[in-house]
Amino acid sequence: MNWKEFCKHLDQENVKIEELKQLAERDFNKYGIYPGSINKYGESWLFIARDCCSKSLVVYGKNEYFEQFDGTEETINGKHVKICGLNDDNCSIIMKMFPYTKPVNHRGKKITMGLGDRLGLASPGHLRLIKDMPVFPVLAQQSIRELNLTGRNYRNVLSAAAWAVYQEGYTSGFGADGDHLKTPEEIKMALDNGFTMITLDCSEHIDNKAASYSQEEVNEKYMSIDEQERARLENAYLGKTFKLYDGTEITFNEDNFRRMVLVYIDAIKYTINIYNSLLKSCGRNIDFEMSIDETLTPTSPESHYFVASELIKGGVEITSLAPRFCGEFQKGIDYIGDISTFEKEFIMHVKIAKTLGYKISVHSGSDKFKVFPIVGKVTEGEYHLKTAGTNWLEAVRIIAARNPALYRRMHKFALENLEEAKKYYHISADPSNIPDIDSLADSELPALMDKDDSRQVLHITYGLILKAKNQDGTYTFKDEIYSTLHKYEQDYYNSLINHIGKHLSGLGIK
Repeated sequence: MNWKEFCKHLDQENVKIEELKQLAERDFNKYGIYPGSINKYGESWLFIARDCCSKSLVVYGKNEYFEQFDGTEETINGKHVKICGLNDDNCSIIMKMFPYTKPVNHRGKKITMGLGDRLGLASPGHLRLIKDMPVFPVLAQQSIRELNLTGRNYRNVLSAAAWAVYQEGYTSGFGADGDHLKTPEEIKMALDNGFTMITLDCSEHIDNKAASYSQEEVNEKYMSIDEQERARLENAYLGKTFKLYDGTEITFNEDNFRRMVLVYIDAIKYTINIYNSLLKSCGRNIDFEMSIDETLTPTSPESHYFVASELIKGGVEITSLAPRFCGEFQKGIDYIGDISTFEKEFIMHVKIAKTLGYKISVHSGSDKFKVFPIVGKVTEGEYHLKTAGTNWLEAVRIIAARNPALYRRMHKFALENLEEAKKYYHISADPSNIPDIDSLADSELPALMDKDDSRQVLHITYGLILKAKNQDGTYTFKDEIYSTLHKYEQDYYNSLINHIGKHLSGLGIK
């Protein structure tokens, strides 16, 4: 590929940018220039080009930011040119030059979708899929757990998303979600890095034990709550009936009320404090999501209404809320549970959300094909859905197809280290159901990503695979994973378009 030869077209008099993009697209294999990345800034041209091993930002001609870019300078066609790596510092400059590469909040958007990208390589594929669809993408979506397991940080995550937006020329806006954050320090870190959405995980402030207390224990612990607080809550809810927008009623009786208060009261107080002390005063509009899905029992309609109502009274502007639905939303596989019961309960959760003015959020939404039609229909196309690990699995699928020797080593490593990975994720995979890898032909390897047990094993061991090192300090898998996916980039994009496209189709999005 020879992007330098392409530069002669940039010097043509009255050249139009659309003509250049068409030329780059038509002759991509010749020039290696991403058409959407071609931009004019002042007297200079900028674009992203690839070679056999990496991608670079090319700045052709000087502009006010030229000297600030970190890169190698040379002269082409008499012009000063700088060839720059796609790193965090250079990304910060691109964000100044092209504001559409900065994340924005999405409150008011109907369909929003978290598209977590653990490798920092998937977002261009996602953008190619959704660019003409009514979906607002939250491209930078990572939890602290994922950061720790991949060795990345929030600046890396946001830069990868921004570079993808620039590469594809996507100007319709994207979000950045600090996912499942638990502490003020974690939230501040995400905000300081420009993230536009905060998902607060209150699991450590939810009393899961209260669900199994005897009635005597419930009464005893309930009476330990401050008397004025008890009086306020009882006056607001106990014996009261609340009508939802369609006339459906929510009633609080003494049997469920006290236990409900014990389960959620500390989480409510914590959330109100976090929101008012950090988010309200941060100087930006932040999409706020409360996650109460990390509980042992499903969220009842009464609990949902109680939690959300208390947050709103406390001054919290909720963009979305994630209840704990019935059944199981395990990683990388379809919904486990009674689908008719899910639909019945989901309808109630959506009614509550619509009445109180926010969207329902579906966590661990990857590959939940059984529930997608229900989600799309019941919400009437207004929800937030999070995906993440399934994009890693599509990368694994490409590796299995294109570099089977690497996949075989990853597969064996994953099985050997499965128990360690289970400390971070709950799955039901049974390794004994996975065929012996040595008995399979190379052509049979990609199909392992269509089987629940092998999907889950490779899904949850991603961090161990990416961080594994040899005795000499080199990475055991990581560098080869990235080089394989760079070589077969278009295959990876197409695989993502196909797989996430099935998600959108199931949701009724066209």
